[in-house]
Amino acid sequence: MKMSTKGRYGLRVMLELALNYRQGPVLVDAIALNQGISGKYIHVLVGALKTASLIKAVRGPNGGYELTRDPATISILEIIQAMEGDIAPLDCIRDASCCNRVDSCASREIWCEVAAAMTKVLAGRTLADLAQRQQGKEKGSPDFCI
Repeated sequence: MKMSTKGRYGLRVMLELALNYRQGPVLVDAIALNQGISGKYIHVLVGALKTASLIKAVRGPNGGYELTRDPATISILEIIQAMEGDIAPLDCIRDASCCNRVDSCASREIWCEVAAAMTKVLAGRTLADLAQRQQGKEKGSPDFCI
């Protein structure tokens, strides 16, 4: 499964908000500059994030966007689902009734395992984890993979 630009950039918007958590609303221009995303596209992305109640808009001269919850309580899965919808790689994973071969399809079992592994990884990582990794990269800490 290939993640769309919407999912990847939505996660980057959330990362920027997490890096600035409790420092007040973040301007779209600041997000655009720091994350390399056009301001116009950010305005498109935030709609889905607001609908999922992950961020809120603050109006006024010091306005912008901020997280509605602590980054440690927001899973990466929540963000990706807000941006992409269901992350199942095939329709039959989501809805077994869409295929008459479900009971006899060995490859579906593999795709179910893939979907479960993706869900486990994304659900097991928080926005705070991602922000911590980003801060480590900015300080020149060694890379690590899980």
